[in-house]
Amino acid sequence: MKTKKTVHTVSAIALALFALLTLFLSSSVIFDWFGIRAKEGNYVPFVVWANLICSLLYLIAVYEFFKMNKVAYKILIVSVVVLIIAVIGLFFHINSGGLYETKTIGALFFRIGITLFFALLFYKYLKRKHD
Repeated sequence: MKTKKTVHTVSAIALALFALLTLFLSSSVIFDWFGIRAKEGNYVPFVVWANLICSLLYLIAVYEFFKMNKVAYKILIVSVVVLIIAVIGLFFHINSGGLYETKTIGALFFRIGITLFFALLFYKYLKRKHD
């Protein structure tokens, strides 16, 4: 029982840290804090906004997860949808000749993978708790 509680806490903290890092980086680019915008090169604004939105959704999901509310994993699925829309938009942006950093593509797919991982983890944990 204690192991499950530890997994619950560690996974929630890990997602919260990921959310806070994402919130810091995306807001730093959007609002040009600490000179991070210049370091990012050819960033794509709607991708950065999608990341900012997802960071807020991650924090809400962590809160709901601590409350043991099933909506936590659903919020993460919404985050995945936001990121998939950002990928589609990025490909339209690229095909229309827009500037971008190649690392953006990999970063988006990494973020989708991480979000799906946490959604599945939260789903399995909350399903056991509510059954």
